Amino acid sequence: MKSLLQRAACVLALVLVAACSETSDTADKLPPAAQQAAAAGKPGFVNKVWEVSLSTGVAPGMLYVFLSDGTLVMTSRDSQASLGAWTYQDGGLTMVEDGQEYPVDILSLSNEEFRIRSKHPGGSVEIAMVPAKSAPLAP
Repeated sequence: MKSLLQRAACVLALVLVAACSETSDTADKLPPAAQQAAAAGKPGFVNKVWEVSLSTGVAPGMLYVFLSDGTLVMTSRDSQASLGAWTYQDGGLTMVEDGQEYPVDILSLSNEEFRIRSKHPGGSVEIAMVPAKSAPLAP
């Protein structure tokens, strides 16, 4: 349990550092749905901890954080945190995990849900995510 709390604290610290260092050109790199959400004053998917609620290939409870500097942080209760990358260029979102690039479709984005379809060589993986629940830190 202590290890999980330490990982959660580390992810939160990464999000806070990235949020404080975000530059004005970051909005130009976001998908159109995220740009619209930001323009409307609603949070997008960047610098937010997302928890997988349903997926065709990822375990529920997995956490994803898309940091504004292009870093992708992934972790779960059963694994150590791993780092990847994400970019949005020429109208397409790409996630990089373990050195492998995957084109990604954003299916929906709101304050309550972020749904994507990642295109892997063996087929597509759909992931529905919700804002992660905050875990209380032990005293």
